[in-house]
Amino acid sequence: MGACSSPPRLAAVPRDRTGRASVLGLPNERFLYLEDAAAVDAEFQAAGRRELALRGLGPRAPLPMTNLLAVSGGGEDGAFGAGLLCGWSELGTRPAFNLVTGVSTGALTAPFAFLGPAYDGALRDVYTNVTLADIAESRGVVAAIFDDALSDTTPLYRTISRHLDETMLAALARAYDEGRLLLIGTTNLDAQIPVVWNIGAIARSGDPRALDLIRRILLASAAVPGAFPPVMIDVEVDGERFQEMHVDGGAFAQAFLYPPAVGEARQARRRRGEPVREVRAWMIRNARLDPGWASVDRRTLGIAGRAISTMIFASGFNDVLRLYNRTQQDRIDFNLAYIGADFTTELKEPFDQGYMRALFDYGYRQGRAGYRWAKAPPLARLQQTT
Repeated sequence: MGACSSPPRLAAVPRDRTGRASVLGLPNERFLYLEDAAAVDAEFQAAGRRELALRGLGPRAPLPMTNLLAVSGGGEDGAFGAGLLCGWSELGTRPAFNLVTGVSTGALTAPFAFLGPAYDGALRDVYTNVTLADIAESRGVVAAIFDDALSDTTPLYRTISRHLDETMLAALARAYDEGRLLLIGTTNLDAQIPVVWNIGAIARSGDPRALDLIRRILLASAAVPGAFPPVMIDVEVDGERFQEMHVDGGAFAQAFLYPPAVGEARQARRRRGEPVREVRAWMIRNARLDPGWASVDRRTLGIAGRAISTMIFASGFNDVLRLYNRTQQDRIDFNLAYIGADFTTELKEPFDQGYMRALFDYGYRQGRAGYRWAKAPPLARLQQTT
């Protein structure tokens, strides 16, 4: 019976102390996006000041264009975004991004996208040379009852660690000093809230735990509940030790840029006549935006599985609309990339290497040729014409 007991864990953070929990003790190591909008805006402003200081510009100087990139979840379909970024580099017009955000498979892409074309080789390797064996190992059917997931993601942690080493950690810290931000989303399953991790600040901290923490954050952001185990993160509150359970950031949102309050602060600065930067937002949706047809078996598991996949599709589509509407309110130029209906290769099994290579090449060809970024989601365009 002992062998069939649930995996152990420390106590979860009490509800009324969630906001005070910390891993490394840094005041800006992470944000509760639904509650910490003022702190997020302050972090954005501080990043802007670091950039101006680096450029030797005063606080009232004309501000350069800001480029924001959001990379969504999508599992194997992350190969699309990876290929698009690499092709964009070959074209020679890919900007250096001031902010990069990532969720789930997007979290695995985001550090490479953030550090620029010099890391395209590693990005290509992650999405074209891995197989299921590099991602997870099956625990067997019994794990569904007695364990915390159907598979073990130790292989994925090793894959992440192979690329995210001390050299890459130092590069992330330097980018933070330059006034650029890399934010990764996870879901705190105990508290049912999204958590956004400030990767550059963690890398810059000099804490010996920083490298392992960042690796575990990326692992957590990609931890699909049920299929992959959650990542348990040790925290402290008022000197007491607790443990948080973190899973796929896509459980809450499959893509994000900034909280509404940050946009409202931007609008307020414009009304006061303060300098406001021109901003371009780029969103890579690692999925299709047209519904995928399937003949559903009239069986409980088939119906339930199809319903879940439909909810995931709808959630991702709604995230695209949410980001589009937010940027329009804040007068930010919106640009969207997604997998088109012309990609017809079928996924035969999880993390099928042939599928991922074909999708990477599909994205790469379009990026190198000059991807025609959509200025609005398909549904929004339809609404504008009716």
